[in-house]
Amino acid sequence: MKTKIVMLLLAVGFLLGACKGSGSSYEAINNGRNADSARTDSANLTAQSKLVKTADMRFKTKNVQQTAENITALTVKYKGMVMHHQMQSDIQGSQNFRISDDSVNRVSAFNTTADMTIKIPSDHLEDFMSQVAHIGMYVILRKMDIEDKSLDFLSSKLKLDNRQELVDQQKKGKVVIKNPVNVMLLKDDMVDGQIGNLKINDDVKYSTITLSFYQSNTIIQEHIANDDPSAYQLPFLSRLVSALAYGWHLFVELILVLANLWVFILAGLGIWMLFRFYKRKNPALFGAIKS
Repeated sequence: MKTKIVMLLLAVGFLLGACKGSGSSYEAINNGRNADSARTDSANLTAQSKLVKTADMRFKTKNVQQTAENITALTVKYKGMVMHHQMQSDIQGSQNFRISDDSVNRVSAFNTTADMTIKIPSDHLEDFMSQVAHIGMYVILRKMDIEDKSLDFLSSKLKLDNRQELVDQQKKGKVVIKNPVNVMLLKDDMVDGQIGNLKINDDVKYSTITLSFYQSNTIIQEHIANDDPSAYQLPFLSRLVSALAYGWHLFVELILVLANLWVFILAGLGIWMLFRFYKRKNPALFGAIKS
């Protein structure tokens, strides 16, 4: 690793020398920092390793809700924090058993799962994972990864130092930046680098653990109202009596309709009788029409 750091420092020094010679955006008057001081700072930085630990675990438990509460209590004990918690139940199937005309016994089977994302101090990561494994019935998957961010942190720190030195020289008048927009861009890059290093430090201090657990399907019985409208029909005899009464009602209504139309019925009957009478008196005329 030391060989890689020395090579990185040499490359940075070479780039700085190239930038001084180009003079495209900056006009350098004096550079008060030498390569020896940069190497000293980098040597101090390498003394602190930036190891980022992450872990995943999937397991089965007897009760998802109770397990989630136990994990939350364990997280507080280890001075961690629950960043995400989601519990979900999915109905696998249900069936209704009729009890009476207006009620049924509904039997449902549903599956409950939960996901949690936890940040725990890295020093307690393995202890925490072991404690969680004992909470469940058995572990399906357990995984831990360690990523070394030392070189990324060092690279960002050296760039920040170079940018800070350039800003300081610009303030003192030792370096003239021709375009003021470049000053803002330079400061924005410095902010991004500082935030990136702060995130690396936070990831080193607190490890991220992703937990996923579930329980066996649960059966639940509910005594509920029957939601089938056809189940609320009257018995056959009641429906038969109602049909007869309704038929008589229709017959009465028909008689009333005919009574309201008695004038039209009488006029039609009169026209029909006159037609028969005229036909009987003039048979030859109607015979010619037919022929």
